[in-house]
Amino acid sequence: MEKQSRIYVAGHRGLVGSSICRVLARQGYSRILTRTHAELDLFDRAAVDRFFDAEKPEYVLLAAAKVGGIRANDLYPADFIRDNLLIQNNVIDACYQFGVKRLLFLGSSCIYPKLAPQPIREEYLLTGPLEPTNRAYAIAKIAGIEMCWSYNRQYGTKYLAAMPSNLYGPGDNFDLENSHVLPALMRKVAEAKSEGRRSITVWGTGTPRREFLYSEDLAEACIFLLELPDETYESLLTQNAPPLMNIGSGEDLTVRELADVICRVLGFEGEIAFDASKPDGTPRKLLDVSRIHKLGWCARTSLEEGIQRTYAASRSLLGSAAGRCG
Repeated sequence: MEKQSRIYVAGHRGLVGSSICRVLARQGYSRILTRTHAELDLFDRAAVDRFFDAEKPEYVLLAAAKVGGIRANDLYPADFIRDNLLIQNNVIDACYQFGVKRLLFLGSSCIYPKLAPQPIREEYLLTGPLEPTNRAYAIAKIAGIEMCWSYNRQYGTKYLAAMPSNLYGPGDNFDLENSHVLPALMRKVAEAKSEGRRSITVWGTGTPRREFLYSEDLAEACIFLLELPDETYESLLTQNAPPLMNIGSGEDLTVRELADVICRVLGFEGEIAFDASKPDGTPRKLLDVSRIHKLGWCARTSLEEGIQRTYAASRSLLGSAAGRCG
């Protein structure tokens, strides 16, 4: 991938896509292609084809997706499977039809079985039942992986699927109804501090373990993979296994420990209560990241540093959210 390559980032306004665009620009890539939903509806195959035909991207990072936390996945499973399948099918096939050199498809660690051995290796895909609360989303992402693999095998394409651990960072979704655990906790703590409350309540028991990755670390990993020399990159696309790459920090902690870190960073000294009547989700999700480590990449941002950066970038948003709820 050259600095003048035409690179399309689908979903550039989201947490992942915006991080990828920032890092691409910082690294000197000058022909970054983006479109808002109003400019390009990825549900509309004819519109997608017109865009690819006109702009002729050489590399594509597919970060566009419908995403959400446990509550959103549980309430709107039809939306999650329908919308993600539509986006994936249209973009992945357009990449083939219009001769894209490399595609990086972004998924999620929820593709793996709920009770997968820890840490989770790429080959554990489809070896057990999924977590029920996000099954629809996970199946859509698994279909995207299978589609990349199938196109590689049938058409000789060079499509790779990257599966990150739980992500967070500037531009995250802090809506308590449909956000993930880390931004939801940041929102709760920020509101409690703003309103002078002495306690917060966290969903679940606090015992599940989660791994977190700062969004710009993920962006650097994605660009690192697309920059790999042909021989190295193509070694990741074997006929015998899905073209899958875990990306994570390689470390996890309990939700209770996460809440403690967020309280410390945001300066909240109140109590933390846990509502065990709410779902915990998967007991543990720690990715085995040895494959990408062997290639030469590893995460650089510690959890506390990443939370500090996220809070600094989102303080006005969290403040306005607290004001609306007051």
